[in-house]
Amino acid sequence: MKTILNVIWLVLCGFWMFLAYLVAGALLCITIIGIPFGLASFRIGRYALWPFGYTTVERRDAGAPSCVGNVLWLILAGWWLAIGHIVTGLLLCVTIIGIPLGVANFKLIPVSLLPLGRDIVRTDQPFAARR
Repeated sequence: MKTILNVIWLVLCGFWMFLAYLVAGALLCITIIGIPFGLASFRIGRYALWPFGYTTVERRDAGAPSCVGNVLWLILAGWWLAIGHIVTGLLLCVTIIGIPLGVANFKLIPVSLLPLGRDIVRTDQPFAARR
């Protein structure tokens, strides 16, 4: 079932959100200071391309630098990407078939706003230790 949802997601909104994350990541990687933010954008872009079957978990070793980084991310790219998820989520919720896809878009909003200090893991192993 998750493969079918992922394919429908890819056609309707996943590819466009993936492109938005790639553009944000490329713009953030222009400066040396922005490289960690650009890498986070690429990581979330891959998650936005194929979200069903994956989830996000908090990293226990994330500290104050990720908190400061999240504030900078929120100002630089987070709001714009979250607005993209809100708009596409609302558009997808117009149809009955699109409701699960719209809900998935709404689930991506927190990670698009505050991505640092989170890991993306498969749903069958959300408590697995990842490094």
